[in-house]
Amino acid sequence: MTSDDDEKPILGQKPMNFDSMSIGDLEDYIIALNAEIQKTRTIIEKKKAAQNAASGFFKT
Repeated sequence: MTSDDDEKPILGQKPMNFDSMSIGDLEDYIIALNAEIQKTRTIIEKKKAAQNAASGFFKT
């Protein structure tokens, strides 16, 4: 795995206080969450590919 996989997920951080965040901060937070979603989707696709490869290897 790459060092990006070792990063702590956004949702694992301390809770956000949205009331004290500016609109710009909230928009940046949404961008970061969308990046986290894409990263997670990529990991899922890699795991599915590995699972399918293993399944095909052991299929008789």
